[in-house]
Amino acid sequence: MSDYAPSTKFADQAVGKAALYDEAAADHEGFWAARAREYVTWSKDFDTTLDWSDAPFAKWFVGGELNVAYNCVDRHVEAGNGDRVAIHFVSANDDDDRAITYAEMQREVAKAANGLASLGVEKGDRVAIYMQMIPETIFTMLACARIGAPHSLVFAGFSADALRARIDDADAKIVVTSDGQFRKGKAMPLKKAVDDAVAGTSAKKVLVVKRTGIDVAWNDDRDVWWDDVVTPASDTHEAVAHDSEHPLFLLYTSGTTGKPKGILHTTGGYLVQCAYSNAVVHDLHPETDVYWCTADIGWVTGHSYIVYGPMANGATQIVFEGTPDSPHKGVFWEIVQKYGVSILYTAPTAIRTFMKWGHDIPEGYDLSSLRVLGSVGEPINPEAWRWYREHIGGGDTPIVDTWWQTETGAIMNSPLPGVTELEPGSSQAPIPGIHAEVLDDDGNKLTDPDAVGYLVLTKPWPAMLRGVWRDPQRYKDTYWSRFGPDLYFAGDGAKYDEKGNIWILGRVDDVMNVSGHRMSTAEIESALVSHDKVAEAAVVGATDPTTGQAIEAFVILRQDAADAADSADEGGELVTELRNHVATQIGPIAKPRSIMIVSELPKTRSGKIMRRLLKDVAENREVGDVTTLADSSVMSLIQDGMKSSGD
Repeated sequence: MSDYAPSTKFADQAVGKAALYDEAAADHEGFWAARAREYVTWSKDFDTTLDWSDAPFAKWFVGGELNVAYNCVDRHVEAGNGDRVAIHFVSANDDDDRAITYAEMQREVAKAANGLASLGVEKGDRVAIYMQMIPETIFTMLACARIGAPHSLVFAGFSADALRARIDDADAKIVVTSDGQFRKGKAMPLKKAVDDAVAGTSAKKVLVVKRTGIDVAWNDDRDVWWDDVVTPASDTHEAVAHDSEHPLFLLYTSGTTGKPKGILHTTGGYLVQCAYSNAVVHDLHPETDVYWCTADIGWVTGHSYIVYGPMANGATQIVFEGTPDSPHKGVFWEIVQKYGVSILYTAPTAIRTFMKWGHDIPEGYDLSSLRVLGSVGEPINPEAWRWYREHIGGGDTPIVDTWWQTETGAIMNSPLPGVTELEPGSSQAPIPGIHAEVLDDDGNKLTDPDAVGYLVLTKPWPAMLRGVWRDPQRYKDTYWSRFGPDLYFAGDGAKYDEKGNIWILGRVDDVMNVSGHRMSTAEIESALVSHDKVAEAAVVGATDPTTGQAIEAFVILRQDAADAADSADEGGELVTELRNHVATQIGPIAKPRSIMIVSELPKTRSGKIMRRLLKDVAENREVGDVTTLADSSVMSLIQDGMKSSGD
């Protein structure tokens, strides 16, 4: 048996069984109808599973009615699980950790719904939420879902201008925020960005949670404290059923240029697929598991796999307000040990950061409670995958490498941990009920292993976006024009390997053309990180007059290698070694034109590497907008390094 095949013990208890693949292949709509009735409580049953008559505008579970907040909270209380902890809130401010049960959650969501209603929020109104990882954010999201008021949650690291654009586009009636947020032990302002953003917009009220106690500017005509509106409100609220296709939320993709796209997700189909995928991919057993998705709630992963999927399943989970290095670099593993976390779902960027810090840090903690590991956000290179399994998973814990998007709403490609023989670095195959293929330029399915093509979804799926807010043409042009009106172009390059596994190669614009050879940035990054001195790498294609594009790489060394390079002044020799390593791993054509050793890469607060900024540096252009970076000074250090190296 392969080292990466599931054990018999794990397979026997797994939620996701091999029979799901056969059931889905035999009857696509019948499969999803069964999942809808298995994972969701309907106030009114649906009469049509899928209406695809107006492709690419889908309707799922037509005629059905439900309330998302009821499904995520009330029904667990009614089932006798009110004393089960819904959230272990781990604070960035040491003295206020708390456990919130489902019964308490029911009361808090009801109070929030009543508080919003007292401010004039009605079904159909949009509510902008600009908040961090605190319980009140979840209370607000579920209160909006309870009322039927679509929320637009804006990541708390975005600028006032970005927030204003989202308030304006959604025509939001109110904004919910907090006075400030704790970042690495310090109280930082948050409401100030709302003050700068909200004047002259549709938002008439700003509801403010007192989190840090820092001083804030106050407008008596507009601003109201949570403690004055929500805290004293009634803790009972009727969960009225909404149509399956009623809008649940907008989530804006930031993009690099142009107006942000408001991705629209509706109620029934989204909840069904989130709950189902959370159960079978993460192998969630709500009665016994402690689940932790480390994403920020402002991104789609936080929506789908902190709030809606796990809570629909009645999970007990961790909500962590802090960062991986605060108050110390072992805080993740301290949390795993303290709460007995059994399922950990995190990003490759975080994993590579932990690699850089060294395996001695997690080895100082008891991680034996972990039984499933997950990866989300970008392709994970095989070296990081193996490190994750060895040093975090004890050498035998299954890893579910998941591919999906804001637009897809829920997981699309992933191994099932009790079924699949794992392949490090590959999301492997669509989960049961999802249909994805890798196509060539002409729309034909690729057959040759390692030929690079385009990832395309060939059948509609329940959690799919229902459009771009108030811009149906942009929806069609962006997602449904490349291969036809019923084939969704994900925008990602991909390939099959000799076993038929799908490998995601990153965005199509991250596929470089070097002397006529198409190569993915992810593939070269993976080769660099496979070197034992490299912790993390980012690769971009820079314009070259001879080859069309040339490969430019930026690497962070593992700590011991960085110390050795500094002391021995061997940077030049190491760069040559790394260039030759890539040539050996992939081929001479993939050898980077230059490699710059850096101490950090430009990343957003969610950990996403902003490769477009590195491309600006590589092509000697003025560096673009850096406001979404966790540390904007990183770009100055990289630019200075480029100048001093003579590149």
